[in-house]
Amino acid sequence: MTLYDLLKLFAFRLDAETAHGLGHRLLEAIQGTPLERVVADHYTVVDSRLRVETLGQSFPNPIGVAAGFDKNATAPSALAALGFGHVEVGGVTAEPQAGNPRPRLFRLPEDGALINRLGFNNDGADVIGERLERTDCPVPVGVNIGKSKSTPNEDAEEDYLYTFERVGSGEYFAVNVSSPNTPGLRALQERDRLASILRTLSEAGADPLLVKLSPDLTEAAVEDALGVVDDLDLAGVIATNTTTDRPPWLRGTHADEAGGLSGEPIEDESTGRIRFIAERTEKPIVGVGGVSDAAGAYEKIRSGASLVQLYTGLVYEGPSIARDINRGLLERLERDGFDSIEQAIGVDV
Repeated sequence: MTLYDLLKLFAFRLDAETAHGLGHRLLEAIQGTPLERVVADHYTVVDSRLRVETLGQSFPNPIGVAAGFDKNATAPSALAALGFGHVEVGGVTAEPQAGNPRPRLFRLPEDGALINRLGFNNDGADVIGERLERTDCPVPVGVNIGKSKSTPNEDAEEDYLYTFERVGSGEYFAVNVSSPNTPGLRALQERDRLASILRTLSEAGADPLLVKLSPDLTEAAVEDALGVVDDLDLAGVIATNTTTDRPPWLRGTHADEAGGLSGEPIEDESTGRIRFIAERTEKPIVGVGGVSDAAGAYEKIRSGASLVQLYTGLVYEGPSIARDINRGLLERLERDGFDSIEQAIGVDV
């Protein structure tokens, strides 16, 4: 039993959001202190074979933190010290938002899953933008941009634009039109609406710009979204967000809670969607969904993902997850005769 296994015995007795808040405050406490360097020395795997050049950036390894973990950009450097090769902060909205009523985050430990209906709770674009300008992080920091709940869909372009103009110091920008927890948001994935939002941001200078897609889209809708990405020559795609589907075999007592399901139950579906997208575009793909070990991350990379993100896996596996995955990736590169992780991207497509 690891130290984190012992800590989980305590943490998992707490409400999931309370436990997350305590962990996040610990990361904030070590950020910018000598302890951060000690943590980095313990968890960071430094090996040039893991480096990925994509999205106009150099990523020291392909494993990143997905949006939703560091909503307010208060701990990106501390997360980098845990060995992650990039951190995506947010979702950030134009207006500060309290989010949905609590409880709104639920563990399904029997399934290695979470359900969240947080609702883009964040400090707002003005505050987070200023925070990002002061951020000194050794790995790329992307910004996930969402729509304010109070903004009607017909005004979505202006809402997203306001946010981008205030968080423009990020290394890349991800447009979130796929969260299931803001009413009507997923309607913005329809081709014409999506094109209008992305065109507005692109013309405003958002670059590199990616769009984050729902796993619940039909294949035809995904192809429509990829058409928009190609037409506007955007940087890439993030696949996928959480799902509102509930596999019948879920065992967790909270399986019927409303919200987006993440973690192990969506791993195979997410990987399949990455492969589907990779077969239809040469744009970079950021793969996210159910990753908790090196085997899952490597499968996503071989299926076409240039980068891989996780969130739920960090909750269940603890602070060593990036280190363990990166070590496992190096073992698989040696086994398969690859000189770098970039050589493995999309080999199964």
